[in-house]
Amino acid sequence: MAIGQRTYLDHNATSPLRPEVAEAVLRAMQLPGNASSIHTEGRAARAEIETARVAVAKLVGARAKNVFFTSGGTEAANLVLTPSLRRLGQSGAARLFVGATEHPCVLNGHRFLASKVDVIPVNEHGILDLAWLKTRLEGAGDERVLVSVQLANNETGVLQPMAEIARLVREHGGLIHTDAVQAAGRISVDLAGLGVDALTLSAHKLGGPKGAGALVLASDQYEIGERLIRGGGQEKNYRAGTENVAAIAGFGAAAELALAGLEREAERLRQLRDEAEAHVRRIAPDALVVGSDAERLPNTFAFAIPGLKAETALIAFDLAGIALSSGSACSSGKVKRSHVLDAMGMEPALAEGVLRVSLGWTTTKEDVIRFAEACEKVVGTLYKRRASAA
Repeated sequence: MAIGQRTYLDHNATSPLRPEVAEAVLRAMQLPGNASSIHTEGRAARAEIETARVAVAKLVGARAKNVFFTSGGTEAANLVLTPSLRRLGQSGAARLFVGATEHPCVLNGHRFLASKVDVIPVNEHGILDLAWLKTRLEGAGDERVLVSVQLANNETGVLQPMAEIARLVREHGGLIHTDAVQAAGRISVDLAGLGVDALTLSAHKLGGPKGAGALVLASDQYEIGERLIRGGGQEKNYRAGTENVAAIAGFGAAAELALAGLEREAERLRQLRDEAEAHVRRIAPDALVVGSDAERLPNTFAFAIPGLKAETALIAFDLAGIALSSGSACSSGKVKRSHVLDAMGMEPALAEGVLRVSLGWTTTKEDVIRFAEACEKVVGTLYKRRASAA
């Protein structure tokens, strides 16, 4: 998408609001009623929420009654990653295993004691070490383990073999959660097919509004004893507080749009991504595409060019009218070393230069051409500097 002369290629940070979603948000904002009220106005607000709940459930193959709205993916992860999560009739989790490349909302947002947390290593492609996980699950004995693994990584786009991971966890009596924030709406996400107990979502990655997310449980046979936000009985007591009807309505509209065009859009973005990636390899033959040997999201690629620093490159691209990222946007706007790339064993000097390109519903072929033109200038400057220093 070009706004004036600007091209936005940072959809993994946030995807621009879809026009149809903006209409749904505005309509819901104009409703006067509280969704907990029983009068006509209250029932109208409630209807918006329940319509959205059905749409979000369909996006991930869940039942609407098992979708609980939150303020975003971070709150949803904080809510579910607790020792008090349990299947009815079973004990809660005594330990938490998390992937080394997880989003900070998982690494820092869980509610387990530090002594009860183990980090699952990944290989150089960013894929979880399943042998490590199997050994540790076997060694857990009678302790029930909760495992949290991101379905798609926000920095690299690398996909985890979630169904295989879930089978392994279930064989050892554990619970499994996946952060599906980056995956939902970009690839097919089916709760039953993945075999997970819970997944978490965020609206603004789909072209929905910021400030809406969801916890989705596999069935109604789960309980969270220690709720994160306590008060009234909203969201079946999973999340107290008057619902943000407008944001939730927008979430539902975005989920419906994403699901309707999922396969077609995934293929369109894959072609554009591959074209952009080919431009980078042509312009900089020594470029490294992160996770290129792993299965990835169709909209994402991260690359590094030896000698190119991310902070310098981001400024140069921005001045050229291109919005990129150096990784996750959840770091107070700062460019800093990536724990994801560290976990993958990337050389620090190279990791400091990794840039992320993430496409979305606004992205066009013209955007890719503009990106390539800007890349020519940025890399050309780097190569000239190299030549003069030689």
